[in-house]
Amino acid sequence: MPASVPTILATSMGSAGGGRGPYDWRPGPVFDLAFELAGAPDRPRLCYLGTATGDDPARVGGVYGAFAGSPVQVSHLSLFPMPTVPDVRTHLLAQDVVWVGGGSVANLLAVWRAHGLDEVFREAWEAGVVLAGVSAGSLCWHVGGTTDSFGPDLRPVTNGLGLIPSSNGVHYDSEEQRRPLYQRLVADGTLPEGHATDDGVGLVYRGTELVEAVADRSDAAAYRVTRGPDGDAVETRIEPRRLARARD
Repeated sequence: MPASVPTILATSMGSAGGGRGPYDWRPGPVFDLAFELAGAPDRPRLCYLGTATGDDPARVGGVYGAFAGSPVQVSHLSLFPMPTVPDVRTHLLAQDVVWVGGGSVANLLAVWRAHGLDEVFREAWEAGVVLAGVSAGSLCWHVGGTTDSFGPDLRPVTNGLGLIPSSNGVHYDSEEQRRPLYQRLVADGTLPEGHATDDGVGLVYRGTELVEAVADRSDAAAYRVTRGPDGDAVETRIEPRRLARARD
């Protein structure tokens, strides 16, 4: 059963930790939310895209391991050196949830467009496939945001897919450049107004409207960032709903 309306889950969250390393992890409660948004199928179909880290096979394997023994039917779409499925469009449209990992959003967008995924994802979104992800996998659905794709000094990215016609700030509380740069870019018009997330927080969009913020930890929040009448940035805190963990 697809989502009842086009749905995006854009986050600075994903793993619940507990593994022995960066490729050994267990899924956080945001995945339970993603499956719920997709209509709570008994055996949800989840496709992982690791384009932003060059389709690192260790990360792909980590996703399969994270859901091993669960009802989740995991697949992946890698694009290096060629697509791993014979028909990318058909595969993505058959999913309940698409999860996009973090990494370089600039590289992700370039590779996706080379393969026509910008058009495929719009079709999947309109068909009720829940589009979700963390970091680069959050920024990509928006007009743009701040990124370290070009080096340690953050820069704006402004050529996102634009399914959500606003901007997005990720890792808002954990990387010192993120908050001031995002506010400056919104204030000077480089980025449209939008929403930012602390680590552990996600945004749920129905259509293009934000319907709620969620969190897998305490003392974390989302924020609405707008341009004020004096040309400065105005930040409004949004208290998230705390997610309960259904899987251990």
